[in-house]
Amino acid sequence: MDLINLLWVFLIIISLQPILLQKWIEKARITLIRKIEKKRNSRVILIVHRQETMSFLGFPVIKYLNMEDSEAVLRAIETTPEDKNIDLVLHTPGGLVLAALQIARAILNRKGKVSVIVPHYAMSGGTLIALAADEIIMSPHAVLGPIDPQLGQFPAASILNITQKKDINKIEDETLIMADMAEKALNQMKEAAKEILKKHFNDEKAEELAKLLTSGKWTHDYPITSQMAKDLGLNVNTEIPRDFLNLMELYPQPLKHSRNVEYIPETFKKEEK
Repeated sequence: MDLINLLWVFLIIISLQPILLQKWIEKARITLIRKIEKKRNSRVILIVHRQETMSFLGFPVIKYLNMEDSEAVLRAIETTPEDKNIDLVLHTPGGLVLAALQIARAILNRKGKVSVIVPHYAMSGGTLIALAADEIIMSPHAVLGPIDPQLGQFPAASILNITQKKDINKIEDETLIMADMAEKALNQMKEAAKEILKKHFNDEKAEELAKLLTSGKWTHDYPITSQMAKDLGLNVNTEIPRDFLNLMELYPQPLKHSRNVEYIPETFKKEEK
């Protein structure tokens, strides 16, 4: 074989390597998911958002919870028998309120037990989903976050705060419109959080927690540790099975687009027959 042919073979092997590696990772994930499902007698659903890099410019693009994710999760929940437990793994900075609320309400209305597993972090909308679960399993250093609504790049609570500190005649009309929207967003989020928290608490406690988590007392990226979550009264334990941590290792920083939500659709085919 001459040098030209050897070069072509080398180039083909190099070009196929990322594809083969991705296929190996996907197979390893499916194998481990099946192992966890068998061990815990549950259906495993994952919402995993990684930071991706655009190859042509190198700008970071943050992935977040969107409607495509909620559609996939709802399908997974709806096709899971009511008597089958669900383990929902969350690794997300949050995202669209509507998407998070749809998933949270689907969990809320489910008869079977739902455990949310947080290996590293589930902020904002991820926390909202976690609040609906029967239990939250966190690794000892994992965190949740506040669920105060954001309008664009600004916290709704901070926008509303402007109208309380400044003469209304000196505030621009656009800011006043944003303040009106901010007030609505805060009220809506508080009521939604209260609706979810009433699954675990009486009305008074649910109101208190909903107000605390949505009021903007903390910055939106404030980390709520497992101990803080316990102190708030949430059903949290830190005895996370090692398999879930191993599973996260099979979600490396991707170079190309990959699915955000993953589950095995055919898991229950035999049981349905």
